[in-house]
Amino acid sequence: MNNSILNKLKSLRDRYQELEYMLAQQDTITNREYFKTLSKEYLKLSKIMKNFIQWEELHHDIQNIKILLNDIEMQEIAKEELYVLHQKKNILEKKINILLLPENPNDQHSCFVEIRSATGGDESAIFAGELFRMYSRYAELCGWKSEIIYTSESEKGGFKEIILKIKGKGACGRLKFESGGHRVQRVPETESQGRIHTSTCTVAVMPVIPQAEKAEINSSDLKIDTFRSSGAGGQHVNTTDSAIRITHLPTGQVVECQDERSQHKNKAKALSILSARIYAAQLEKIHQENSSIRKVLLGSGSRSDRNRTYNFPQNRITDHRINLTIYKLDEVLQGKLDVLIDPISQEYQADLLSSLSQEKI
Repeated sequence: MNNSILNKLKSLRDRYQELEYMLAQQDTITNREYFKTLSKEYLKLSKIMKNFIQWEELHHDIQNIKILLNDIEMQEIAKEELYVLHQKKNILEKKINILLLPENPNDQHSCFVEIRSATGGDESAIFAGELFRMYSRYAELCGWKSEIIYTSESEKGGFKEIILKIKGKGACGRLKFESGGHRVQRVPETESQGRIHTSTCTVAVMPVIPQAEKAEINSSDLKIDTFRSSGAGGQHVNTTDSAIRITHLPTGQVVECQDERSQHKNKAKALSILSARIYAAQLEKIHQENSSIRKVLLGSGSRSDRNRTYNFPQNRITDHRINLTIYKLDEVLQGKLDVLIDPISQEYQADLLSSLSQEKI
């Protein structure tokens, strides 16, 4: 185990013992909020310490058995025993490393997935529709619920923009790496010469902030306009000014919502998206200031980012951030996204561990 990580664990053990003492004190027990805060920290450290104690015991056993390597009669048995102990020790180290990673509270939240067509005109809008279906199917496979918050449809099919709310524990943590540019290469149906065209869409994933954690938005900073809903007809059009457009004057963020017949519901949805966008912008600023993590993994949702290329003729999908190429594009579009999400999550964890091991105690 890295010496820096080992020193960190020893430091955490001191804190763990300190918490044990503090939680037993009467003045701590009578202070509910303080007791609750300390208990949460103690619970997290308990998981780390449980594995660290086992690791220390294994480390001690390994040192003792190494002595037996000098005994010719016991040498083969000692080698076999050492192999088994080293395997157990490696497994424990992986567990400890994961437990040491700083938790991002947003990872447990639900999220908004905002998909916009970028370059490529109609073909880009059609691809935006396919990305929408891909994320919707992934949500189903994960047992999450999805809800369309806003749509701006394209005349030739697909969407100029669509905002999807995915509700489920851990949704934001799994989908946060989807933010950024998504490029598609294929022959459009309207292409008579059979030439491959390249189009792009952008995706922005934003955590749904619980009401208790939302930053208060000053009503004087908002410009709210109402207008009549428009759309493809039927239930999407009504005869009242129920659609809402909210402009956040300090940031210039504009959110529209017209999917509900109730002006009140549309306003609530629009404010929820606005809060998420403002919060996401704050997070992006933090990421830019944090040089210890490769920012390229956490896309901003801007058009300059390039996450992936979806090549239809070759059934190929490439994630440029980690140089991963797989030939399962058809399966990925059916919602089987874990083949892409798992490798980049592992890369992100490796980056965090690397920065953790370089920190000075």
